[in-house]
Amino acid sequence: MSMSTISNFLNGRPVDCLNFMEICDRLGQDHKEIADFGDRDRPANPLPEASEQIEEREIATYIERPPIEARCTETILQPGSLLRIKGSKRMGKTLLIDRILARATKANYRTASLSLLLADGAVLNGLDEFLRWFCIVVSRQLQLPAQLEEYWEPELGSSYNCTLYFEENLLGQIDSPLVLALDEVDRIFSAGKIAGDFLGMLRAWHEKAKSRPLWQKLRLIVAHSTEVYVPLDINHSPFNVGVPIELPEFSAEQVQDLARRQGLTWSQQEVGSLMDLVGGHPYRLQRAIYCLKNGEVTFEQLLKTASTAAGIYSSHLRGLLCNLRRNPELATAMKQVVETDKPISLETTQAFKLQSLGLVVLEENNVRPRCNLYSQYFRERL
Repeated sequence: MSMSTISNFLNGRPVDCLNFMEICDRLGQDHKEIADFGDRDRPANPLPEASEQIEEREIATYIERPPIEARCTETILQPGSLLRIKGSKRMGKTLLIDRILARATKANYRTASLSLLLADGAVLNGLDEFLRWFCIVVSRQLQLPAQLEEYWEPELGSSYNCTLYFEENLLGQIDSPLVLALDEVDRIFSAGKIAGDFLGMLRAWHEKAKSRPLWQKLRLIVAHSTEVYVPLDINHSPFNVGVPIELPEFSAEQVQDLARRQGLTWSQQEVGSLMDLVGGHPYRLQRAIYCLKNGEVTFEQLLKTASTAAGIYSSHLRGLLCNLRRNPELATAMKQVVETDKPISLETTQAFKLQSLGLVVLEENNVRPRCNLYSQYFRERL
């Protein structure tokens, strides 16, 4: 560890999460008492470094996964429809949503898109705060005045107020259908009652469309990264109605197509070697393509150093490791997963949270590491 890192720590300047924990351990300090790590029950979303954000913008080439795109377009054209999109982190959910909304715009529909990652702690203090925030954000996207006070009566309850607001101030004010996309919905899964009431309200809206022409204007898109571990009544859940879409990893042919679009010519053997290591996950493949395209590493070096501190995935892997170390139960569960060559059974919530982070794949009632890269890295560090 460098002296500059230690100096930053001692002077209260930002340091890498893992370095912070290591320094605290060596000083005999409890890192949880020194820094606020927020909600430990919910894995944080590791943020990409600036270089990773740049590379994702540069090669954010959309690769179609037929027949998913056609099915999504057909669904939102149906009155009162509900589209459920599931895929682990960085699988392309947001790109798919953008594509769907672009097609909706061409059909002269109104659109609004909201990532629930933008809901901060203050917004998640209670259902009323969350739903008022929700209404204001959607109103602004539709360029309509947020006239909450005219519709919000405490005696009626937050869900009713929100429903009345949408019915009279939003859907009642537009002449065309509205496609409302909610991304990163699992952001609220750990918010107990908020999640249950909000998701139940979405289900109620979908049911209204069966008999109320006004609600047929609304077409919902709900995107999430993990299985739903919020206890919901089957009759109040939006996750057992509508059209389900689960994003698969890229096939070998799609990987070759992605590389070709970036000017790289890979043999079937090279594609196979890379996929044996990182699977068909779009982000991990894009990271490899970016570094190879810019001459940062050779193909052989990439394969040899991928799971090491010198490899191209070091920042990505350290972010995931930091998440696990902030959640000791998840770290223990992941350690069990990588220490065996066969799928194993985990407690349901742990399995779903590891899946949300993109670390494991669910196979019936068991889980396995999502790729050999993760097996190699976490086997040595957990």
